[in-house]
Amino acid sequence: MKHFNLKLFIIFIAVSISGFAQINTPPASPSATITQGVGLTKVTIDYSRPSVKGRKIFGDLVPFGKVWRTGANKITSIKFDDEVIVNGTTIKAGSYGLYTIPNATEWTVILNTDDKQWGSYGYDEKKDVYRFKVKPAKTKYFVEQMAIEIEGKNPTTAHIVIKWENTEARFKVEQEVDARIMAEIAEKTSKPDVSIDTYFAAADYYYQKGVYLDKALVWANKVIEQNKEYWAYQLVARVAAKQGNCAVALPNAEKSMELAKKAGDDAYIKLNQAVFAQCKK
Repeated sequence: MKHFNLKLFIIFIAVSISGFAQINTPPASPSATITQGVGLTKVTIDYSRPSVKGRKIFGDLVPFGKVWRTGANKITSIKFDDEVIVNGTTIKAGSYGLYTIPNATEWTVILNTDDKQWGSYGYDEKKDVYRFKVKPAKTKYFVEQMAIEIEGKNPTTAHIVIKWENTEARFKVEQEVDARIMAEIAEKTSKPDVSIDTYFAAADYYYQKGVYLDKALVWANKVIEQNKEYWAYQLVARVAAKQGNCAVALPNAEKSMELAKKAGDDAYIKLNQAVFAQCKK
């Protein structure tokens, strides 16, 4: 009988422990995913966000001179959907483990082919794709929960910023897109059935880059031939104004202004005002 009671007691304890194990609580280091377009590709970062909780972080909880998983739990991963330039070096499309080695005055950032392991315990230097140095800086404010942010500088360049406690470290990711866009423009504008959207986009890109403005003006006029809207007249106006051809720019800006005011499009009204200022009307 005593033996039977002991068995019941063991079963009761096991069930109790199992019950406790099924209680859901918020993770100490919640997972996060951040994605942003850079150039013609996407950058995606998956990581976990540990908190300070009154501890000293860099040089203590995260020792100086040792490989860090750059977060908590699984190794932080960074994925590039297409080829990019990281800190001046071309990196192929793919997903990489983002390791770092923090120090007081310099960090080493590591891209490694292993983006799946738990922590940095099994880190293998032979799998490194690229290592580079960055200078850490003091954050503008105290960061309780570690964060990785993508700060856009322009459409083709961004900075990856790792922030925790009072320290941040950043590195640049960019994509060279000009040659690809130029090749696409040449291909699509050479077809016999070019749409006005293609002509508009091609002319506007040349305008933005300040190149081949004669060709851009030809394409802009082709847009007007098919669609006499204020945005079409404005395209001709700004391309001609950039050429210094105010004899063409002004009448097109005036027509665009008239139509833009009727449409109530403040953005195009301002664009036409800029042409008037450029041509000193």
